[in-house]
Amino acid sequence: MSYTNGLDNPELYFQNQIWAGNGSTNAITFDGSENMQPDMVWIKIRVGSNSGVIHDSVRGTTKRIETANTNAESTVSSFSSFDTDGFTLSGNDGYVNTNDDSNTYCAWSWKAGTSFSNDASSTSVGTIDSSGSVNETAGFSIISYTGTGANGSIKHGLSTAPRMMIFKNRDQGAEGWFVYHESVGNTKRLLLDDNVNASTSSTFFQDTSPTSSIITLGSNHGCNGSDAMICYAFSERKGYSKFGSYTGNGSGSDGTFVHTGFRPAWVMFKSSSTSSRQWEIHDNKRDTFNPSSKRLFANLSNAEATENYVDFLSNGFKFRTSDVTGNESGTTYIFMAFAESPFVNSNGVPNNAR
Repeated sequence: MSYTNGLDNPELYFQNQIWAGNGSTNAITFDGSENMQPDMVWIKIRVGSNSGVIHDSVRGTTKRIETANTNAESTVSSFSSFDTDGFTLSGNDGYVNTNDDSNTYCAWSWKAGTSFSNDASSTSVGTIDSSGSVNETAGFSIISYTGTGANGSIKHGLSTAPRMMIFKNRDQGAEGWFVYHESVGNTKRLLLDDNVNASTSSTFFQDTSPTSSIITLGSNHGCNGSDAMICYAFSERKGYSKFGSYTGNGSGSDGTFVHTGFRPAWVMFKSSSTSSRQWEIHDNKRDTFNPSSKRLFANLSNAEATENYVDFLSNGFKFRTSDVTGNESGTTYIFMAFAESPFVNSNGVPNNAR
């Protein structure tokens, strides 16, 4: 039985990378088996205490947004280019490339690559013009639009409905990172920059789930202000990506197992039912064997912390802790995960736990 629809090599669409800063020109080349030109790069310093930052090819190399706060987009010169197999940094920038080589960094990178543009009045798809970059195979879309401050909708460029979407108002520093997750539902949103649990309002998404062509938006300025907006939309792809929920069991030795259908390369999870729980991130480059103990947080500037935490298995991940951030008894969590390799590829070849 195949656990992928022909998407056998996830490294064509998603890769992790770690490096040391040099304070000068620094070409970061992915060390995976495949070349990949990224369109979204999320960078976090591991030792220092700066926020993670996101660059994408739709907004352009000089535009940065920090994930651990509500700041508006800033203009920088330290991210030089998206390359055929990585990206290039320049200058002494503590967020991405300080000249102290003890300050190591990690990047989580996704490929889109096909441009799209939609004039809503001409196509009758959505009500707000949108444009961006999309990868249908991987189910990933970067969507740029100017909001209206009133109920509306945008084309997302994919052929299947997104299961998770992350929005940021680029102009307004008072607006946080809105997160839609299918497991939480279309009446609620989480905040990527905060540890609060899900809140409810029809002004988020008009209590309407995205379809195979459009995302419905309410009037809230976090997703549809009269400003420049960006959205990262993810549809699920068998053997490559998974967006779901699980319930913690509170066991430190035999924690909750979460099935994904692949060996993860990257996992992020967050409680959707309890406040004061962080957005925690694990990956296969900072920890190359089990357990994955090095954790970073999307909503915090904190340096990397270490705890025996979660195993990456051949078909999912399993907790080895009772820590409340990921495995509190009876607590509901949402997650997003991307593959290192599918459990069984299209040729019927299985992978192994690491």
